[in-house]
Amino acid sequence: MFTGIVTDIGRVRSVQRTNRDWRYEIETVWDVSTLDLGASVSHAGCCLTITEKGDGWFAVEVSAETLSKTKLGEWAEGSRVNLERAAKLGDEMGGHIVSGHVDGLGTVQDITPENGSHRIRFSVTEPIHRFIAPKGSITVDGVSLTVNEVEGTTFGVNIIPHTWENTTLGSLKVGDKVNLEIDMLARYLARWQETA
Repeated sequence: MFTGIVTDIGRVRSVQRTNRDWRYEIETVWDVSTLDLGASVSHAGCCLTITEKGDGWFAVEVSAETLSKTKLGEWAEGSRVNLERAAKLGDEMGGHIVSGHVDGLGTVQDITPENGSHRIRFSVTEPIHRFIAPKGSITVDGVSLTVNEVEGTTFGVNIIPHTWENTTLGSLKVGDKVNLEIDMLARYLARWQETA
């Protein structure tokens, strides 16, 4: 589990096709000796398992299923990636409960500067839009955010300067794709309503 609070912007240093899936090596400022093989790390909101590590980097493998649901297939050498280590019991819960299971992709519709902050509007596909509510939580590329407004299949968020500068959200452009994870409570409530 994660909280959507990014603690490093990693960099893809290698992309390789293996006989099974795709293998990515990620550079990080974290002390890699504190990362266990098999540990879960959120990569732009996608939970991936560490399969190998070295000085200042670790590797993950990505399946075709994950590539079909996320923007990870766009990664190339040099791509910047929001990283978050898994939460531990007793950690501060600064964002919201995030599983690292991407529900789908959103597209940046517009970016508007506003008093040092930035408002971003995203479009989403059906049925994801049903799970997004004003003042609810959403994870965008691994960043826990509060939804400002929802209109049809479009929603907006406000990005404060700290988040703009310390995540990859500050480099987004109109038309870019983002990984989205809807609020876990909304997901289970909707499922309960479908089966009740």
